[in-house]
Amino acid sequence: MAYYLGIDGGGSKTTCVVGDGLSVLATALSGPSNITRVGETRARESLHDAIGQACAVAKIDPRQVQRACVGVAGAGYEQIASALHKIIAEVIVGEIEVVGDMQIALQAALGTGPGVIVIAGTGSIAYGRDARGRTARAGGWGFAISDEGSAHWIGRAAVAALLRLADDAAEDRDVPQISPLFRELKAIWTVDSFEELAHTANSSPDFATLLPGVMAAADAGNELAGQVLQQAGRELAQLAGIVVRRLFVEEGALIPLAMGGGVFRYSSIVRDVFCNTMSSLDPRLEVNRRVVEPVAGALMMARKAPLQPEAEGK
Repeated sequence: MAYYLGIDGGGSKTTCVVGDGLSVLATALSGPSNITRVGETRARESLHDAIGQACAVAKIDPRQVQRACVGVAGAGYEQIASALHKIIAEVIVGEIEVVGDMQIALQAALGTGPGVIVIAGTGSIAYGRDARGRTARAGGWGFAISDEGSAHWIGRAAVAALLRLADDAAEDRDVPQISPLFRELKAIWTVDSFEELAHTANSSPDFATLLPGVMAAADAGNELAGQVLQQAGRELAQLAGIVVRRLFVEEGALIPLAMGGGVFRYSSIVRDVFCNTMSSLDPRLEVNRRVVEPVAGALMMARKAPLQPEAEGK
């Protein structure tokens, strides 16, 4: 029997699934494996752990895997793709393909059909394919300059908005200090003052870890947190709109639009703002409110040769 393996390597976690030609046999989770964010050593630990767990549950040896597909941000860079291929080849002797995380997400959402997927996890990107197989992307240029609407973006935006509020309320410092948003953020980063919050924010922290705190503050009625999440939804809609305009200018058929990633999965505010914005943007858009699991696309691509597009968007 042939066995296949798919991996979604994210900046916060790694998901690995093992299956045969028809069914899923096992799924496993481990730590982050985005080399750009965590380095090769941590990525290797997470990938080997996820593969080992999934194969153990499936009761197979990793060397029995016939083909594996790994989806990860930054795979378009030869250095990253090569490093990931080498790491996976240390435990899997079968064929290995390394592709972008947006490719496995699009596969999970639409198979080989046309449409657009927007991913909002630790980072973010919009990616689409038209009926002729041509592709285009928007965003996803890295957390320092892009990744609009992602968990990293939301955390950073929330800290910036809170410190701006502290400046505006300088004569009444108690106002922002009793804010539900400050209470949530300082608990996550274990800080006690705005000065400590600013110091931590300027020390290359993991802003994505603040997402649960921002959502909790918004659920508690904090207006500032709600505004950040609403803006995230609009930023993601803007990325999707760019891809739609690039690929579907002359087509009159419905355009499937899908969502992937933890921001969409866990924040109803981001999800609703995004969906409502896209529905009003173009009447051809058919928005699927079910958040897809990209790792399913990785397994699908492992089972068969991926679609070769006519031209890759830059």
